[in-house]
This record gives sequence, C-alpha cells and structure tokens, in this order.
Amino acid sequence: MESNGSLDDSLVVQRWLNEMRDHASEIRQSERHYFSSRPESLIAQSDIQLFILSTGEDIFHHLRPAIESAQREIIFITCFWAHSKSLGTLKSALETLSALHAGRPKVRIRIGFSSLSLCQKLLQTSSLDGKTYSPKEWPTKLGLPPAHDLPGLDIQVKSIFVRPFSIMHPKFVIIDRKEVWLPSCNVSWETWFEGCVVLTGPVVQNFVTFWQRFWGRNESTLEMEPHPSITDGYTTSRDHEIRKPGQTHIFRKLELKSIPSVFLPSPHHINPRFMPFSWTIPTPPPTPLNVFLLTLFELATHNIYIQTPNITSPPVIKALLSALQRGVDVNIVTSERLMILEQLFTAGTTTTRCIKKMVKKHRRMKKMSGSSDEEAGLRKIGNLIIEYFQPKPPVTSAEPLQSHLKLTIVDEEWVVLGSGNMDRASWYTSQELDVAFHDRKFARTVKDSLDLVLQERKRIAFSY
Repeated sequence: MESNGSLDDSLVVQRWLNEMRDHASEIRQSERHYFSSRPESLIAQSDIQLFILSTGEDIFHHLRPAIESAQREIIFITCFWAHSKSLGTLKSALETLSALHAGRPKVRIRIGFSSLSLCQKLLQTSSLDGKTYSPKEWPTKLGLPPAHDLPGLDIQVKSIFVRPFSIMHPKFVIIDRKEVWLPSCNVSWETWFEGCVVLTGPVVQNFVTFWQRFWGRNESTLEMEPHPSITDGYTTSRDHEIRKPGQTHIFRKLELKSIPSVFLPSPHHINPRFMPFSWTIPTPPPTPLNVFLLTLFELATHNIYIQTPNITSPPVIKALLSALQRGVDVNIVTSERLMILEQLFTAGTTTTRCIKKMVKKHRRMKKMSGSSDEEAGLRKIGNLIIEYFQPKPPVTSAEPLQSHLKLTIVDEEWVVLGSGNMDRASWYTSQELDVAFHDRKFARTVKDSLDLVLQERKRIAFSY
C-alpha cells in the first residue's frame, strides 16, 4: 500500500495528536503557538512535484525559473544570508522578475532571514518585530540591487534573531501561494550536499499561515486562491533524472498527488534548561516537530534512517538507543567535523563525542543480549550503522564538502524533510520547520536517490 490518502488510522498521528493535546495547557497561546488548541489543523495533503539532491548553488539554479514566473507574491524565508553565488542567482531572478512586471502591478516580495553576521546577532534587537532593512541598506549590507533597479517589485527585507541562541532556522519559498520550495540550503557560499522538495496542494496554506503568524504579523492580507495546482508557467531546462551512480545531482519530477502530510513547526525558545554538564536529559520543548519525531522513533518497528549535519540532541540519542533495544535497525549519516565551535557553544559537546557514547552503549546492549535466539526468549538487538559524509575524489569546486541535508525515514513509509537537525539547538532553542510525508513510493524514491548520490561519498564509522 503506497498511501491511503488519509491519516485517520495512523497510530503515529493519533499518538502524536494525543501528546500535543496533553501539552496544550503548557504551550503558551501566541503567534508562535497558534496550533496548540487545534494540532489537527497541522494535518494536510501535499502534491509532491519535484525532489532534488544537489548543492545549494544548483538548487538555487532550479529555483530561479519559479521565482521569475511569479505573478503576485514571493515569500522567501531562510536562516543564513551571505554574499555568494546563490545570492547572485536570487539577485538576477529578482531583476528579471522586475523587468517582466514593468508597467504592471508590482509583485510583493517578502524576504526574512535570521543570521547575517556575528555582529548583527549581537547588536540586533531581540524583539520579534525584528529589523527591517531600508532600501539604502540593500546593496551594501545584503547584496541586493538598489530599489530603483527593481521598479516592478514591492520588497521588504526583515531579520529576526533572539539572543542568546534562538535562531530562526527554517528555509522555504512560497510562489503565489500556489507552490512551496522546501530546501535544506541557505543563501550561502558553502558547497554542501543539500536536498529540496517542491510542493503544491493544501499544505501550501499551512506554510502561508506559519509565515503570517510569525514573519508577516503586520502585513496586510493578500487575497489569493489558497492552493491551486502548479502553474503551467513553471519550466526548467533540467527536468530529467540522473541515475548514474556517484553523480552529485538528482532531479526527479514526481507528481505524487494527495500525499498525507503533517506540517511540523517548532517555535523558538530563548534558553530552556541549558545544562551542558548535567547527567540528566532535560525534556525538550513539546513542539509539533519534537513530539512527532519522538513518536516516530518510539513506534518504529523495522528501521530508522537519519541524515543530519550533526547529532548532539540527548532525547534523539536516547530514543534511538531505545529503538535499537527493541530490535529496530538504525542507520545514521552525519558529519565528523562540521561546525565544531557551534556544537560546543550550543550543546556543550560534539557529534563525535555523542557517537562514541552511543556506540559504547550499543556494544553493551549486544554483549548483554548474548544469543539472539528468539526461542530462548531473548530479543535481538537492532543493528547500528553510523557513516560520515565525505567528498568524492577528485575534489572539484562543484563537489560537496559536507552534508547539510536534514532527513528522517522510518519503516520505509514515513519521510520527514525540512530545516530541523538532530542537534541540541534544533531541539531546544531554534525555530524549525519540517513536513512529514506518509507514502512508501516517496520514501523509496528518496532513499534510492540517496543511495545513488552517496556512492563514494560516505565512509563507515561504525557498523554492528
């Protein structure tokens, strides 16, 4: 069964809904927690149009025609903003869009980001109203064209960051409230391995609501059809599959209709229970994303696949060890040395240290289990495979140096994609946004694509 078109009978969803309702009283009503009284409002359907695995620069290359095809509005949210080829592509797309709308009604452009520089984060207001950049600042601080070069556009650029750790980490682009691009990449120079899924259908309205409640709270309403199908105006010169093993790039047109989905926001928190040297595991904030992932891990029966830049979240490691104890196989693809100082600053530890502890506990499980003979009443311990991403030799300028993809696949039927990492920052302080898809065909497509691209791009750190 590929997908039943509904989540009414899903044990994962029902358990998640019950958990969210149990926590409703402790989740403060605000723009950040608009879903607390009705978590079922986060359940939607998605039409999956495209799935891309590549570098961030290449994903922006694909995004450009979609931006240039916009008729009324673009909502562009990212975390990090830096002078880069990705920014150059965005700049060119906006210039083309402006020229196309000369003498016509302006296209509304709303750009939001969280991180520009260390100085910006230290000095910027922590107000959720953020900082709105004046047109005079666009060329010098943001690398955007001056306002007089974009007469066909109505642009606003805003940044929001709440000290000390609360970064706004989502990345998504909404085109005319018809289509959503959900990439893992930022506007950045890093040549990293990234992923992107392109969605239409009812789930688009969930993205619009999320933006309205947080980023666009003071914006006037723009009346549009909420979720028409993908526009005929979207075209790309690279709409093909690449199946050759070891290639950096895979672009797949899927057109999967009415896929049962769960929209999973994770509001930021200022600094909940930061105890880096404590032996106890502090309970993570009960956000929709946190609760859903823990529910998935708890109910997994066969296998869990995770690809994440880092893994330093204690609840994640605890949940995965519990799954292994139940006989569930776990495969983690992560980075050996990525953002070490950031890990130490936000988690008090590193991915390497956490993996070593996890491996040690798994070995102890295997040793204590002895024989896996089920007739003897002993439960088989799940297999653990941990792999580090590495660039494929010879390393060229286009070769991804690190993996920045955030992905979870459980029992070959649930796929979770978005901005959320398996590190402490994502689970405790950052604002995140993921979508869970319940569809075996999509799960197979994602995993098969990864297997092709990751050939010669990972090495085994532990397998038992």
